Amino acid sequence: MAKSKASSKKPKEAKSKSAGAKGGVIKRFFRFLMRMFLFGFLASILWVLIYRWLPVPFTPLMGIRLVEQVVDGKGVRFEKDWVSIDEISPSLQLAVVSSEDQLFLDHFGFDIEAIKRAMKHNKKKKKKNIRGASTISQQTAKNVFLWQGRNWIRKGLEVYFTGLIELIWSKERILEVYLNVIEMGDGIYGAEAASQVYFNRPAEKLSAHQAALIAATLPNPRKYSAVKPSNYIKGRQQWILRQMKNIGKLDFDDEEPEDTDEK
Repeated sequence: MAKSKASSKKPKEAKSKSAGAKGGVIKRFFRFLMRMFLFGFLASILWVLIYRWLPVPFTPLMGIRLVEQVVDGKGVRFEKDWVSIDEISPSLQLAVVSSEDQLFLDHFGFDIEAIKRAMKHNKKKKKKNIRGASTISQQTAKNVFLWQGRNWIRKGLEVYFTGLIELIWSKERILEVYLNVIEMGDGIYGAEAASQVYFNRPAEKLSAHQAALIAATLPNPRKYSAVKPSNYIKGRQQWILRQMKNIGKLDFDDEEPEDTDEK
């Protein structure tokens, strides 16, 4: 009988040890996930902090376009030249804000009303007629830190990085990065490269009409041409010029807190 009791205890002890081992594996797995999450969170903040001051040398989209050029058998083209915002014509700064995001200086990364309008429009239209509502801040976050796509994971990360750059960067810095990395043609990135290729002059020398023409092509810069603009692009150019006149100028000084110290 003693042997029978002893043998009956062994399966229970084995089950207990097995359950304990499984519980330990699960705990270690969740600890690993938490460490990875914390590492990713801290790394993302450091990444954004670095780009607050340093030029952005390369973006995921640039890499994708280079691969596409090779796969399609095209000659590899990569035109990019970083310049400070002081070396970019105020006309071009105003043109892209006028055409892409007129509330840029007022919102915190997201244009809620534009998002609502886009959602209402997209419910009625087919996929090929989908309207976007991305702000300049969202486009900057997507271009600098993420890949292209419309899945929910990427959109969630876009919201996260947009919030980060709005917290850590100034509006002037966001626009500076945007104007230096945005695709402005096939293998052409940034204001300086586009200005040199299309008008044979530095970005700081762009006229209002030239700036509006470049901005008019931004919805699809590989399809539309600033050198041989279609009637559609010419129409957009004139609309942008009117919007530029209405806005007047961009005042980044409003971001700085006023000095209230009494003298």
